[in-house]
Amino acid sequence: MEENFEELFNKSNKDIKLGKTVTGKIIEITAKKEIIVDLGYKADGIIYKEEYSFNENEDPNDEFKIGDNITADVLKLNDGFGNVLLSYKKVKSREARKEIEEIVDEDLILEEEISEVLDKGFLVRYKGIGIFIPISLSGISREETLDSYKGKKIRFKITECDMKNNRIIGSVKKVKQEQEEKEQEEFWNSIEEGKTYEGTVESVSSYGAFVNLGKASGLLHVSEMSWSKNANPNNFVKPGEKIKVVIKTLDKENKRIQLASLDKGENPWDKIDEKYNINDVVTVTITKLMPFGAFAELEDGIEGLVHISQISEQRISKPEEILRIGQKANAKILDIDREKRKIELSIRELEGTSREYLEE
Repeated sequence: MEENFEELFNKSNKDIKLGKTVTGKIIEITAKKEIIVDLGYKADGIIYKEEYSFNENEDPNDEFKIGDNITADVLKLNDGFGNVLLSYKKVKSREARKEIEEIVDEDLILEEEISEVLDKGFLVRYKGIGIFIPISLSGISREETLDSYKGKKIRFKITECDMKNNRIIGSVKKVKQEQEEKEQEEFWNSIEEGKTYEGTVESVSSYGAFVNLGKASGLLHVSEMSWSKNANPNNFVKPGEKIKVVIKTLDKENKRIQLASLDKGENPWDKIDEKYNINDVVTVTITKLMPFGAFAELEDGIEGLVHISQISEQRISKPEEILRIGQKANAKILDIDREKRKIELSIRELEGTSREYLEE
């Protein structure tokens, strides 16, 4: 009895003050999710549901059980029913503020649900602490609306933290930029000359096409699409088309990629001996007119020169007097230089022969 009296006396004199942080043992979690705490004081402590967490859906049974110790702040010495009114969420808020400072120091990524959509951005909460994400740092596209993000989880970093003035700014954009930079670095570290990739044609111009390989684009020059010097890139690829390409040359320092097509085929000059000989008569297409003569295509990738003196027996001052681009003509092969890949042709030598031909 003496010990019981002494214990009660000590409890009644325990230092429980308004605003003080105390620790006690949980003796009951009620059906209303209220936590009853033995403080070793003349009155028990009580944590109502609204003082347990900033998230009204959280259940104390998921975190505590009877017999566990819990730390809380004293809000009132008497809640009107003889209990000491306690707040667990105030303690959690202080802990969260410390965590946020550590998160900022370590530059960590947070993932939280958007709790409010405001006129100028989003509001998310980390353990009850509000973090504002302005539209400029939200990373959303022009086609998206702010309201469509309500309730969604987003990944962000804290870029500004002023606890004293309760100003905490987050950025989704920073996370996306860092992720993009990481993926870019991984891409450039892994890409190699000679490797085959599947890409998507972004755009087509007169000199070639740009092909997106995922994290960078490369140039597929028209000369890498066909052996013909007069090829039109639009005849080979279309924007949005997926094609397989080979890395021809790579400049990692300047982030430049030159590509080659897998569909270009074999170089026709490799079999020139099997197809053409000196004195052969061939049908050619005029592809270019120059002051000194005309270039004529025998087939894709094989082109020869008709010197101005070999165009006609009559004296002309320029090729345009006889020829036009796209015109077909019969020509005689005068010479083949396999090393320099040049062919000399003559239309004049066929004039007056049964094989003479000049399309009008």
